[in-house]
Amino acid sequence: MTMITASAVKNLREITGVAMMDCKKALVETNGDLEAAQDFLRKKGQAKALKKASRETREGAVCFSTSADGKSTGLVKVACETDFVARNEKFQAFIKQLANQVCEQGSDDLLAQPLIEGEGNVEGLLTGTIAELGENMQILSSRKMEIVNGVFGGYIHSNGKIGVAVPLETDQPCDDVRLGTLARNIAMHIAAFPSEAVKPDQVSKEVLAKEKEVFTAQARESGKPDNIIEKMIEGRLNKFLKEICVESQPFVKDPQVSVSQLVENTAKELGVKINFNTYEKYQF
Repeated sequence: MTMITASAVKNLREITGVAMMDCKKALVETNGDLEAAQDFLRKKGQAKALKKASRETREGAVCFSTSADGKSTGLVKVACETDFVARNEKFQAFIKQLANQVCEQGSDDLLAQPLIEGEGNVEGLLTGTIAELGENMQILSSRKMEIVNGVFGGYIHSNGKIGVAVPLETDQPCDDVRLGTLARNIAMHIAAFPSEAVKPDQVSKEVLAKEKEVFTAQARESGKPDNIIEKMIEGRLNKFLKEICVESQPFVKDPQVSVSQLVENTAKELGVKINFNTYEKYQF
């Protein structure tokens, strides 16, 4: 039996774009013959992925999954070439499987992770889906979020073009349906409103510096004294932060209340402390 070296497997992987285990199997089947192994993979339909690797991926979809105990969620963003494939049932099943994978195993070394549903690893699943649907695909983003007490709210909008996951942590176990409704409503709000963070102290210094530079230039055009200009800049920065932070935005379904007021009102109704401190939003 021909000895299959790691370098030979790596070489075939680089040529075909097929998963490492499948490359090794092809070399075993062809007694280490590199060209024959390429033909073997092409006949299997797996090497199709290589020809598509250079195609642009401007379409795609977002998907999320929550664990059975409600303590973790996985959010993924996967790109493909056309909206037709993005809406395809097999593509949707593929991204749902990925979301389940991330929810269970996290996103570290995602491609190398053994599948929790089926055989092989994530890279093999991706390569197989590319071959089956005939389009280049890329896993652009993925994240696992976890909580001890509380709920996750998720919202997918516009046929998967926008996806949001929101964890609401509580100071004690709470399975009241109103908490879940609140989490989903906040996720829906974030999908509709542009935002940078939940709270002002989470906005990056780079974003603030850029806006301050713009506001300073605008204020100096007024020709007013420096002390007035400083107050103008401060006022505009505060207004900017109020507009881009979720907690201070008017709630999309009831603009008479802010998102933070909505959280406070629900917390009082349920008799728990609710911590809304983060979210994840992916979109095309």
